[in-house]
Amino acid sequence: MAEHRYETRLSWADPAGTVDVRSYTREHEVVAPGRAVLVGTADKPFRGDPALWNPELLLLAALSGCHLLSYLSFCARAGVVVTSYADAASGAMRQEGMGGRFTEVVLRPEVVVADASMLQQAEALHAPAHDACFIASSVNFPVRHAATVLVAGAGRDAGGREVGR
Repeated sequence: MAEHRYETRLSWADPAGTVDVRSYTREHEVVAPGRAVLVGTADKPFRGDPALWNPELLLLAALSGCHLLSYLSFCARAGVVVTSYADAASGAMRQEGMGGRFTEVVLRPEVVVADASMLQQAEALHAPAHDACFIASSVNFPVRHAATVLVAGAGRDAGGREVGR
């Protein structure tokens, strides 16, 4: 069994310090070896800057990206030619006192395949891609999928129905 390790560094500083829960900055930097700096903060309801990334958005992005990468791998191995993929993911978090937890995430991938003969298999491959996603396997809330699969230039879904664009 292979084990993979990942490293990041997070740094935060505020010359005034945490004198008061309302006054200190939530802005921080996350770095990983060889990668650009990511500037994060708390979500807006928790006094963060809404223009920056927050941990909740990063979790959602990680789930969406992991599904994409797993799915594309399964499609390539099965001979399903995907020409585009877009996801409009959403997540719900319930605040409980000073903490909280995600209650679910819904991924809404819209996949375009090269040929109509690939529609059904392209739709079916979302399930094994979900099972193979390392991030989805690591969370304790449901990650659901509401996928749409279309044929390039045809505007049809996996059921063969025309889809307006």
